Amino acid sequence: MKYYFNKTLNEDFDKVIEKVTEELKNEGFGILTEIDVKETLKKKLDVDFKKYKILGACNPPYAHKALEAEDKIGTMLPCNVIVQEIEEGTVEVAAVNPMASMQAVENEKLNEVADEITSKLEHVIEKL
Repeated sequence: MKYYFNKTLNEDFDKVIEKVTEELKNEGFGILTEIDVKETLKKKLDVDFKKYKILGACNPPYAHKALEAEDKIGTMLPCNVIVQEIEEGTVEVAAVNPMASMQAVENEKLNEVADEITSKLEHVIEKL
């Protein structure tokens, strides 16, 4: 089982960020965090890196269900979605596969939540 779902788009990086954010919103997710890896590596290490953002996406009702089922599941939240520029005009979007990341947790209630979130994130990637 792959630990992510991905799709490559021939579009502008910032436009893809907008599309991803909108599709996540359509599936009930909000962006809790946005890490600009390019900016952070430049600032901290003076290293030039490609455009690369990590979006921390959260679907509050499902996060609540997951936390009720397994109180330490917060170590795996929020669901990360990356947007990276492969080359100018070519952008890859990848989202974590919650089913793959939660296999280590043996909890039937959590598996149901992970399955539903997996479907939602797969749908986001498909719609791009």
